[in-house]
Amino acid sequence: MSQDSSSPQSSRPDLDEVINVTQAHTPEATAAAAREFPNPGADKQPLSIATFALCAVMLIIGGAVLGTTSGSLFDYDIQVKPNYVRGKAPGAADDEALPPKPILDLYVKKGQALYSAKCNGCHGADAKGDGVNYPSLVGSAWSTGHTERFSQVILNGLQGPTSTGKVYGAGVMPAQGGGMSAQDLAYLMTFIRNSFGNAVGDVVTPEMAQAAIDLAAARKNPAAPVTADELKSFEKDLPGEKVDPATLVDPITLKPVAAK
Repeated sequence: MSQDSSSPQSSRPDLDEVINVTQAHTPEATAAAAREFPNPGADKQPLSIATFALCAVMLIIGGAVLGTTSGSLFDYDIQVKPNYVRGKAPGAADDEALPPKPILDLYVKKGQALYSAKCNGCHGADAKGDGVNYPSLVGSAWSTGHTERFSQVILNGLQGPTSTGKVYGAGVMPAQGGGMSAQDLAYLMTFIRNSFGNAVGDVVTPEMAQAAIDLAAARKNPAAPVTADELKSFEKDLPGEKVDPATLVDPITLKPVAAK
């Protein structure tokens, strides 16, 4: 018997009445189709006119503010607090250098940081000590007296009584000269002699401080702290040219400059 058109094994399936041609040619949700990104604009709405209007108003206001400042919105003199000093920019001309200051003021400022690191722990922030273990540096005959004697106490430490004849604590002050440069010693001595109510009004120069370091190294026993008896041989000022404390110097180089 020959095959008729109703046979399920039709040789022309696209024309077979049992096949939906439209459905047969529609992509199904296959794995490959699921990996495709959807149309990015299919579920998005355009920005509203109100949004554009708000942005336009903000731009107009911002432009008006910039216009009224006449270019001074970011002006240094307006934005920075009074009494601040502008630092010298790299490569700036000499006429833009920081204004000179008295050498005494700058040495005292630098010496304050050294005091906090080396002396504050014992003598206190006010340099008055505690009256029991640590002596006061305020009005001390050794702190405000001869610079050579004072330098040796700092560099070598002290054993036994102080300038008042009193022995504090264990009676030994550790040496502070380790790793201290002549410049640092000059800062520290100048600070102590001109702070906490001490008002000697002098400047210990690096040249003087270097002489103090050389004296400490030349002692018979440089590793031992000095005593009140030994300090009698240092009752004089350190050698070196004295500097007027009002001398104007560059705040960066600390070199003297001509007054403008």
